[in-house]
Amino acid sequence: MLDSCQSSRESSRNSGYTQEKELTVGLVQKEIKKGMSGAEVAEVLGSPNIVTKDENGSETWVYDKIATEVNYSENQSSIFIFIGGVSDRTGSKTVTQKTLTVVIKFDERSKVSSFSYHASKF
Repeated sequence: MLDSCQSSRESSRNSGYTQEKELTVGLVQKEIKKGMSGAEVAEVLGSPNIVTKDENGSETWVYDKIATEVNYSENQSSIFIFIGGVSDRTGSKTVTQKTLTVVIKFDERSKVSSFSYHASKF
């Protein structure tokens, strides 16, 4: 029976699951270069969210990622009076949104001709 047991890593590998790299400005700066093929870009960044083609047949790929981060902090204080008690719980929640848009333009030979990106955090 032990033969049928697999670690989660082995199970993921055997099921064909591949974990995408997190899309970051650093990844784009480090890995994307002019002259790369579309296949090379897709290998590094994965599939784009939007693909357009202009009148000359040149493609533009857009990667648009949005992430929301929520942090909670809680302050607790208790006041006990005689037999009864009073409890006061206060806290705060911080919500941060991050966006990253990457635009990659290909030439007529389907090679990267230019790329740009915009990151924001609010």
